[in-house]
Amino acid sequence: VHLENLGALQVMAFDKTGTLTEGKFRLTDIVPMNGSSAEDLLRIAASVEQQSSHPLALAVVQAAQARNAELLPASGLENMAGMGARSEVNGREALIGSLKLFSANGYTPDSAVRQTVQQLESGGKTTMIVNYGRQFLGVLALTDTPRPGVRESLQALLEMGIKKLVMLSGDNEQAARNIGWEVGVTYVRAGLLPQDKLAAIKDLQEEFGAIAMTGDGVNDAPALATATVGIAMGGAGTAVALETADVALMADDLGQLPFAVGLSRASLAIIRQSLTIALGVIGLLIVT
Repeated sequence: VHLENLGALQVMAFDKTGTLTEGKFRLTDIVPMNGSSAEDLLRIAASVEQQSSHPLALAVVQAAQARNAELLPASGLENMAGMGARSEVNGREALIGSLKLFSANGYTPDSAVRQTVQQLESGGKTTMIVNYGRQFLGVLALTDTPRPGVRESLQALLEMGIKKLVMLSGDNEQAARNIGWEVGVTYVRAGLLPQDKLAAIKDLQEEFGAIAMTGDGVNDAPALATATVGIAMGGAGTAVALETADVALMADDLGQLPFAVGLSRASLAIIRQSLTIALGVIGLLIVT
């Protein structure tokens, strides 16, 4: 049934990080604030993120290790889906994430923090605000790169008659649009929490009917389950995404998507031919 559904699609949605991009972030900016140093800012952030397997967390930890930073003991990591993380470092609360994370936890970043975030995000970068002991230590900025060949794969889908390629991202608007323009999607929705991605899939289904969703993370699981066809990145995908999806792309090769759609359409054509011939023969036998 999934093969048949895949051949009838008009719209395909994609997660950004780890699906359209490699999911291998690189730390580009360390902006300390309120009297903290770049070393302290990075040390606190890496101490929290060493407990996480998120692509952003891995990039921060790798940057700290490259600078030989001494990480502090941290405990009680709490991932806030689509917003960031909370933990304790040396018995003091540490929060790392987006502006949404602090708004949801009753914190109000000062104007300097907001201006720094806005400036970095206007350059298409992903930002992480670091707060330790209820004091804002500064902002980190990271960048990601598109997967090789992804633009050609998406162009092949458009040439096959797929009407709309939608990118759903939890990243900031500018960073998402930069990647979207680079890979060639037709529509971008950014700043989405997992429930927002789910709502976006439902909206697209109401408008276009059958829709596919391609993703790799835990945050994508609700959208993968709701879409007509859920497609998971086989190598980089989380266990939850793989369990939820209907189709898995081996070796994380998005170049297989046009092949899968073409195979599905050929299968549908053969099914229709078989039914037509069978019903024609039955009708002829009935008349006979």
